[in-house]
This record gives sequence, structure tokens and C-alpha cells, in this order.
Amino acid sequence: MAGRGGRGDMLRKLLAKIENQEVIQPGPSSSTAISPVPVVKEVNLNQVLGRGYTQLRPDVVVPSVANDPSPSKISPVTGAVAAPVPVGRGINLLSKLKLDAENVASKTPQTAAEPPTTHLKRMSIADRPPEIHKGESGRKTCITANYVRLICEPNKGMFEYFVRFTPEVDAMKMKYDLLNEHRNVIGETRTFDGSVLYLPEKLPQNEMNLLSTNKLDGSAVNVSIIFQKKRTLGECIHFYNILFKRIMIMLNLVRFNRSFFNPAEAVSIHQYKLEIWPGLVTAVDLYEDGIMLCCDASNRVLRRITAYEIIQTILHADPTNYKDEVFKALIGKSVMTDYNKKLYRIDDIDFTRNPTQTFTKGDREISYIDYYRTSYNAVIMDHKQPLLIHRIKKKGRPNQQAVEQLICLIPELCYMTGLTDEMRADFKVMKDIATVTRVTPNQRQHSFRKFIKNIYANPDASDLLARWGLSLAKNTVELTGRLLPPEDLYFGRHTCIKGSPEADWGRSATSNHMLTVVDLHKWQIIMTKRDKKVASEFVDMLRQVGPQMGMEVISPSVEVINDDSIPTYVNRLRKLIRSDLQIVVIIFPSLRDDRYSACKKLCIAETPIASQVINSRTISQYKKLRAVTQKIALQMNCKMGGTLWGVKIPFKHVLMCGIDTYHDPARSGHSWGGFVASMNETMTRWYSQACQQMQGIELIDTLRMALLACLKRYHQVNGVFPETIIIFRDGVGDGQMNYCVEHEIPQLVNSFLSIASTYNPKLAFIVVQKRINTRLYMHTSGGSDGDFCNPPPGTVMDNTVTRRHFFDFYIVSQHVRQGTVSPTHYVVLQNTTKYTPDQLQKITYKMCHLYYNWPGTIRVPAPCQYAHKLAQLIGQNVKRKHSDLLSDKLFFL
Repeated sequence: MAGRGGRGDMLRKLLAKIENQEVIQPGPSSSTAISPVPVVKEVNLNQVLGRGYTQLRPDVVVPSVANDPSPSKISPVTGAVAAPVPVGRGINLLSKLKLDAENVASKTPQTAAEPPTTHLKRMSIADRPPEIHKGESGRKTCITANYVRLICEPNKGMFEYFVRFTPEVDAMKMKYDLLNEHRNVIGETRTFDGSVLYLPEKLPQNEMNLLSTNKLDGSAVNVSIIFQKKRTLGECIHFYNILFKRIMIMLNLVRFNRSFFNPAEAVSIHQYKLEIWPGLVTAVDLYEDGIMLCCDASNRVLRRITAYEIIQTILHADPTNYKDEVFKALIGKSVMTDYNKKLYRIDDIDFTRNPTQTFTKGDREISYIDYYRTSYNAVIMDHKQPLLIHRIKKKGRPNQQAVEQLICLIPELCYMTGLTDEMRADFKVMKDIATVTRVTPNQRQHSFRKFIKNIYANPDASDLLARWGLSLAKNTVELTGRLLPPEDLYFGRHTCIKGSPEADWGRSATSNHMLTVVDLHKWQIIMTKRDKKVASEFVDMLRQVGPQMGMEVISPSVEVINDDSIPTYVNRLRKLIRSDLQIVVIIFPSLRDDRYSACKKLCIAETPIASQVINSRTISQYKKLRAVTQKIALQMNCKMGGTLWGVKIPFKHVLMCGIDTYHDPARSGHSWGGFVASMNETMTRWYSQACQQMQGIELIDTLRMALLACLKRYHQVNGVFPETIIIFRDGVGDGQMNYCVEHEIPQLVNSFLSIASTYNPKLAFIVVQKRINTRLYMHTSGGSDGDFCNPPPGTVMDNTVTRRHFFDFYIVSQHVRQGTVSPTHYVVLQNTTKYTPDQLQKITYKMCHLYYNWPGTIRVPAPCQYAHKLAQLIGQNVKRKHSDLLSDKLFFL
């Protein structure tokens, strides 16, 4: 029977066949196998059945609670549709469907050998009309995006059939053979998992009985093919994504993670031994205006240096302690094997093994040298080099332990990927790389159109699409966006600066008085002897530029230290910090994370005081000193409690919050959350809370306490609690939306009861997504159809390519001079406020003007960026909660 534990394995083989990859099954026990070849990850059964469905039992498929946001409760056995659940406007529909799991388990399962007497009715996502949340303000503008419509022929699609064998057949291979005898009836194009058959065209009859012959004993087997339903495009999204992955392989592209790259068009930067591969990332999904393919250009940086060369360099530099240095240099890094173009992470290095040793391949022992020579025609020169280890952990069944498989790699054949920290810190290296990786809108659109052209030029790829009745539109989708008017900026002395189309006010920020100024009267500067000259020039320049921005600067107390060691800086700071000191300026002769962390920990957590750390190289060039000093003066004013500029905020009694998290890569499972909230009506003063996710405690528990602290502080400052709370939540991917709806939002709402039983403010919870593949383009004025440019700041897109059942929108808030601008995606998971889509879009764009570390708009709202900076500083350097005495100042800029 199909339900006897084999269906999942069969479907995995089926999916692997589609992707033309080998599936290696885990063993029954917790054994460790060693293999020199890559292992394809195990395929989830849910992926084959289609998005939005979960297999609760081998023979019953019901809509998933997490993935099928249907407003109707569906019986998993009879398919009866219960009364619809009310849907609230702007609330994530993922939380609307609740299945009774206990009721499912209590029903009698239907055997796979028997056809269902009642068809299982599923409320498809595509069957429901899309949610429309459109704004109206602003000037309408015609733009396009990196989306193209996926079209299916009317008489084709995904037709689902139930297949029954009489007498029953258990072996999957035999089922394939029995079904394949009727290719002339069902056709060559099909997908079969042992009981469910998918065809691109409907058979002439709803039920067909075909006679096959069992090749083992010559007995007759009746094959019944019973029509179930025609799946909508929205139910086939995962299958179509697999289809396009297969097309990428047909186009000879190499897969790295979720992107595919073209090594034939690689660009070499010889002076740095770098190679940049251009590529594409594609995704088929269901949007407001139907099924579309999103395609964006991507790049992968490879180093033309092998792991073996790094080992040899370290060995020659320090033969006595080279193993520890090799571990530091290679563990955790990614490498690419040149013979099969696959990526691996180095988890360990085995110095006890070398390529001359053998492993079991099939029924024989073979050495690594012979294996690579016979399989890939790769000759290993050094027979004494160690082996690199890559670990793959595969979860077993509930009653089994996880299976760990080791893949042994040869350092000679592994090229390093990515950039080193030294390369990232080298401005010239990054500038040369950017000339290749910064792709203009025209180049992105050209690569998209070239990709579509290559599909139809490739016989195998075009035939694969045609067999399933699919085609791609010739041009990208045309959209109607809106351009919000530029925001006016307000400075000190009631100065108003008209907003510019570029949303840049760098000159105005340094030539006008700051909005709220803190004069610099008592401050301390610390430096080494060799930095006395640059420190003196910096102080003189600060006294010149300060008054132009409204800041009175008195000469500081100067402390010169003999060396730049960590204890010297820390001990001297402990002696100098006093209660009447406004800020301490620390000049470092060079960049060192450990020294920076030690000083920041002292000034932020132990002895709280505003601190400004400056690298002496930053202020060493006198020609650039004025511009650098102006920016430092702005930062120092913020850290002492001042404000720089503002925009017109039309709302009152609103608490604007930002949430972001920092995950410590060195300590798995440890995170720091940053929570920043506005404290005044102009959204220029902020109160911050950092909270650590302790082991066994959810991060939302600490975030709830942070929100309560912000509410109480707001009441202390304003005398009332806010009537409306708008929360911008960063760091949430598509897979975590349901967690936000089911856990974060309810707990934040419940925290209001801690203020008062009658306190119930209106709440808008907005997820901010930066890492997206959507790109928006505008046709060049006066240019041809093939000329595109970046949309200006303030461009809003809230239709067509937005999510079908979400309240979401895109905003282009930045002006970029090179490359392609990236819009930011905002998803409103809950909105109980009175604000319309227009108002939420406007306030979101206004918030992008209020980040005081940059005199221009940024990609995300200011509270989000403040929360990011706070969480990163605390999680990366301080690793302790900051003092409450600094909470009402932007000490983390």
C-alpha cells in the first residue's frame, strides 16, 4: 500500500528526477558516513503536494494551518466547508484558519488503495479575490518591475488523478512500469507519486480502466485512473518553481544556494585574484494580479586561490603552530569545488587523513586519488595534504536519531569564495568590485530579457514549458505607481528648507542651526602621543564649525597616554569620567575591535557617559577635516541629547516604535533585540531599550517588557499614554510572518493590560523587509522603450505586484547615483488604527527622513535603523545591557 511508509520516499525520488539530482537516503541508525561527493538535501513531501498543504497521515491531505490562509474551516476527511471565519481588514489571513488536529486524528483514515468517495474540497488561495489596499495621494507615474506574467494555455494546466492498482502493488518501480505501458493514453509528460498522477492535459474520460501486465509473473493488473480536479495556477506555485530550476540547469547555469550563475560570463579582477560570476535569482509566486515570475540579477565573488594555497602559506610562515592558524583561517568559510561547481562550508579539518586513504564506494574500496581521477579527471598533486570536512545533518524519523554524513574535500580542488575582512576594509578593492557588481536598471532589464530569450532559444527548456502549457509574456509588467511630494525639513531658529527631489540635505544640515543644540562646555579628549597633532587640529576645526550649526564649543580637557593598550585606555577612562562631564572623545591610532569594545562597554554599561570614538586616520587629512568634523559634531550633539532636524508630523499622541534583532554568529541561539520608541510629537526624541534573548526564553518576552518601559517613559515625558502605537518590525522573513501574528502581536497587545485594564490603544504592526528581489524601474524621459532609470525617492507601489492576501506596499525612499535602487517592502500585519493606506504610506516615508546619521533619506524608517544600530552595538561589542541613564539619548550612533 502507498500509505505504508514508502510514499514519502517515492515522492522524493520523483522530485529528484524532476531536478535531475541524486537522492541519498539516510540509514536507519545514527551512523556517520564519509563520502567525497555532494549530498542533495532531502526533499519535503509538502513541497511535492503543493504549497499550502500538509500531510497529517499518509493517506489524508488537509490544508496547512501555517500556509493556507483560507477563511473557511475545512473538514480533513469529508471535505465539508464550515461557516466562514470573519476576516478583519489589514490582519494577516495566516491566522484565520484553525484546524482541529484532534478531530483529524479521531477520524478513520481512508486507505490509499480505495478512491475517495467524496472529493476533498480545498479553498485555494487563488480562488479568493485579492485584498486591495491602495492609496490615492501623490502624482501618478508609469513604471515597470522585474516581473513577467506566467501564462497557461486554457486547455492545459495541472490535472490531478487518483491511480488505483488491482490487485494492489507495493513496489514503486512496478507501479511506474505498469503505468508506463499506457504512454499512448496518458502522454509522456506527467508527475506520479505512486497514487496521485498529475497531467498537463485532461484525459477524454473522468475514469479510465486500463489493463497492464506484471512482468514478474505475467499476471494482469487493472490500472484505474480517476479524475479528481484541475488545480489552479495558485496551487501549483512550488511545482512551477521546480520547473524553472530545471530550466536553469538546462541553460548550463550553476546553482549556489537559491541563485544560479553563469561561469561562461565570469569577469576576472586579476590584481586581486578575484572572479565575479553574474547570475539570476528567480521565483514564481501568486500576486495581486495573478501568477508572475520575478527575476533579478545577482553576482557571486570567487577567489582564484585554493584552500591548499592558504594552508601552504600559513605552514611556511609558522611551521610550529600552523594547525591552529589553519583552523582560524578556514573553519566556517565557504569553498567551491571546481570539478562540479558546488559550494561547501568547511566544518572541520582532518590532519590525520590524506588523499591516499580509501573509502567505500558501492561494494569496493577506492582511494581519493583514484576516485577524483576516474570521476572528474582531476589529478591530485600533493598526496600528503589534509582533508577538509563538510558535515550534513539529516533529521531522522521521530523514533530515530539524526544521521550525520561527512563529505571529505581535497584542499587542492577547493577554491575560496567571498571576500576577506582585509578586502572589505580596502576601499580600492571594493571600488573595483563595485564597478562590476553595481548593475544599472538597463543592465538588469537586459539580463531579464536575455534570460527569457535564452529559454525559448533552448529546445529542451522551451519544450519543457510547452509540455505543461506554460509561456512567459514578452515584456515585463507595466505598473501605475505614485510619487509622494518631497518633505520639507525644519532646523533651528524656525528655519524651513524645501524638500528636494533627491531627498538630500547634506549642505543644509551643516550650514543651519541644529533643531535642539547642546553646547559643548565640559568634555574630555584622550589620545596617544603620536596623535597630539591631529587631535589639536580636530579641536580647532570643531570650534570653527560648531557655531555655524549653533553649537558653542569650549576647549576640552586633554589627556595624553603613553601607549595604545586596552588596559591603558580603560584605566585612564575610569579615572577621568565624572558626573559633570558631557562627553568623552577617544582617538584610536588604529582600528581594533577588542579595544573599541572594551572602551564602549565601560562608557555604556559600567560608567555611563556619552562617548565618541575616532580613528586618527579619519581626521589625519586636513583637506577633508572640515567635512569630517561637521559630521562628528552632528553625532556628538545627538549623543548628548540634542536633535538635528525634523519633518512635519500631522498626528498627535502617537508612539512610533522600531524593533530589530542582532544574532551573535559565535553563540548560536543568542540574540539581542533593539527597541526604540519616539518620546515627542515631532518624532525627534527617542527612548531605547536593549534586551537579550536568554536560553529558554522567547525574545518576545523581553520585547514586551521593553514596550512597557517605553510606554511608562512616554507617560513621564508627556503626561499621557499614547492613543496610537505604530510598530515597524525589521528582521522578519516570509516564513516568520505567522509567528509574528500568532505570538508577537498578541503578547504586545496583552502588555497594555499591565498599564491599566481599560488601556487599549490602536495598533499598527508593520513588517519591514529589505532583502527582497523586487526592483522598480521608470522609463527614461524622452528615451526609447529600452531605456530605464531609477524611480525618485517617494515612489510608492501598492498594486499588481503586491501580495494577493496581504496589506502591503513598496516604497523607494532613497536616491542612488550608481546601480539600481532597492525598494523596501512593508507588510501591515495588523491595523486597528483609523489610518488609511495613504496615511500609513506617508508616515512611513516621513520616518525615512529622521535618521540622524545621514543627511538624507534611508531605506527603512528611522526607528528601525536606530533599533538595528542599538542591537548591533550591544550584541557585537558591549554584550551587556546599557545603563538606563543613556536610554533617552542616541548613544549608539
